[in-house]
Formats: sequence, C-alpha cells, structure tokens
Amino acid sequence: MQLSSTDHRMSVLHVAQPVDGGVARVVTDLVTSQLSAGMRVEVACPDRGGLPDAVRGTGLGVRRWAAARSPGPGLPDEVRRLARIIDGLRPDVVHAHSAKAGLAARLALRGRVPTVFQPHAWSFEAVGGVTARLALRWERYGARWATHVICVSEAERRTGQRAGIDAPWSVIPNGVDVERFRPVAARAARTALGLPEQGPLVVCVGRLCRQKGQDVLLRAWAGVAERMPLARLVLVGDGPDAAGLRDRAPDSVLFAGDVRDASPWYRAADLVVLPSRWEGMALVPLEAMACARPVVVTDVDGARESLPPELVPHGLVPAEDPRALARAVLGLLGDPPLRESLGRAAHRHVLNTHDVRHTADAVAAVYRELLGVGPIKCRESSNP
Repeated sequence: MQLSSTDHRMSVLHVAQPVDGGVARVVTDLVTSQLSAGMRVEVACPDRGGLPDAVRGTGLGVRRWAAARSPGPGLPDEVRRLARIIDGLRPDVVHAHSAKAGLAARLALRGRVPTVFQPHAWSFEAVGGVTARLALRWERYGARWATHVICVSEAERRTGQRAGIDAPWSVIPNGVDVERFRPVAARAARTALGLPEQGPLVVCVGRLCRQKGQDVLLRAWAGVAERMPLARLVLVGDGPDAAGLRDRAPDSVLFAGDVRDASPWYRAADLVVLPSRWEGMALVPLEAMACARPVVVTDVDGARESLPPELVPHGLVPAEDPRALARAVLGLLGDPPLRESLGRAAHRHVLNTHDVRHTADAVAAVYRELLGVGPIKCRESSNP
C-alpha cells in the first residue's frame, strides 16, 4: 500500500459485529494494511470470536464493545457504550462493518464524524416478514448518517439502490492475501491434514447457518454420492445449524469444525463449494481460487463478479437448487483436466483483480476523500 503524505496523520476506528467469518477477515486485513501505511488504527468489537485475537496479532489492543450479534432490547446501552468509546478516541473516520455495527455506529454518531458503512450483504436479505420490512426501513433512514457506503460488488450496490437506499456509494471488491492463500499440491495438503490421498474431495468453508446453504449442499450431495461413491464432502466451520446438519449427513460427509486457517482445506480439495442464499461478495471463493482451486457458487450478489469468465459456465448455479448444484459438482469432479485448467485461470484472476493490497488502497482513497485531502480512486456509482 502506498503511504500518502496525509495517511500517517489519519486515525480510523473500525467497529465490527459480527466478530467471525468473512467480516473478521476483512477487518483484520484492512487493519494490517492500514498499520503498515502508518495510520493510527483502533478496533471496537465484542471481546469474543476470532477478530479480537486476530487484531491483537497485529500488535493492537481491542476496544471492548459489548454488543449482541442482532438488534434487541440492549441496543440503547450498546449505542451509549460505543459513543463513549468514540468520544474517548476522537477518530478522524469511523468505519462500521456489517448491519449491527452499522446500526449502532450511525445511531451513536448521527453524522458528527465522517462515517463509512460497509454492509457486507444487506440486513433485509437475511430475514423475512415484518423483520425484513423494519430492517429495510432502518437502512433507508440510516443512510442519512453514512457519509459513504462501501459495497463489495456492483450487485450489492444495485440491491441497495433498488431498495431505495440513497447514499454516496463506492464499489470496492473484496480482496484476499495472495501470499497466505497460494497454491500447494493437493497430495501434500491432504497428507498434512491426515486425509487419504485418493478419492474426490469437495470442501465447503463457512459458518454453519442458513445463509451459507449447507442444507442445500447436503441435499445435492445425495446425488453426487450416488454417482461417485468414493467422493467425500468436508464442511469446515461451526454455527447454529451444526447439530441439524450432522443429523442429516451421510457417512461420506465429514465435519472439520471451526478452524483458524482454512487454507490447508482449500489446498486439499479438488473442488470448493459455497451454496449461499445471499452474500455481498463472499471471501471463501476468492480464497479458494487464490489457492488455484475451482469453485461452484450460487448466483447471489457478488458471485458472478468474483469469478473469471472461464469458470462461470461451470461454477455458477441458481441459489437453493440442489439438482443444479449436484450437476455442477459432478461435472467438475468428473473432468480432472478441466478442473486443473479452471484452477489456473482462477488463480490468475484473483492475482489480477482481488489482491487485498488493491482493496486497502481503494478504502484509503475513500477516507482521504471524506477528509478533503484527495479524490476517490476506486469505482464509484452516483445515486439513482
């Protein structure tokens, strides 16, 4: 990341809840890049999950912000606690990640400090009925207190605009650490994990919850296992749906649990699958492709934009369609030369378009624009 003449004086507070999964990795990567660029960086988040330990690994402490994952009766106290943290730090920019942190930060600030909101997928997509209507109403109202909204895909931005959210936008695609996620031979990776070298291996990494669609994958897996009895599926992650998924999984499905580093599992895989019901732009496919593994993903926000053109016909399927998912998985497992070719194309694509250093540069440009010290260099979209 290139250090500008102003970055060393810039102070940024990242506010995050949730503290695991993709949001935690995005915040950690941004903090690491911003510290190396000389910025003064702080993180406010609950003191649990993977994010606090990752932040401490960069040499920073964590400003403990007690907050539940979802809005509830404790929200007013959460807002007051966050306001006290912000008043004590007096940052130049507050960058709020995901719906809950975006809700609390905007209520605490109400435009007093330049505020960047990054939804990481819209809150109203995650719920239904009355809750969805309330979430949408809030996002429309709360946009007035977001100085800038960063979307991770054009599709995520369009979803927000169609929903009537009126805000200054930038689209900054997610990036991954291409030094950490790099190709290694599958045989060596399987040996390190204690897995047999032979037999097709499919890996799904993600929180075990409705959003990530592992229930759909298990329905698809029945058709895969019938055609390929030696194939195995590994679900990497933990979450509220773990017990139910274990109950319905056949013997060919393994549960790896939560892991700090998913890269060995990507490298061990012949194919990585993420059957999400909604996303902004998922990190898992980018990480897998950085390891030169082809992916099968559902056609939700950000998915089509994250894939190289060569992979789209083979690796993009409708959401909640187990038959289409099974066909795509079988098609790639049954054609090793195609998998190799697509894996190489995927690796090149991530190096060219999803290097986390490019992401960090674009976010820093947004900050500088908000502080009046430079133009935004990333892709922008005007309000409809």
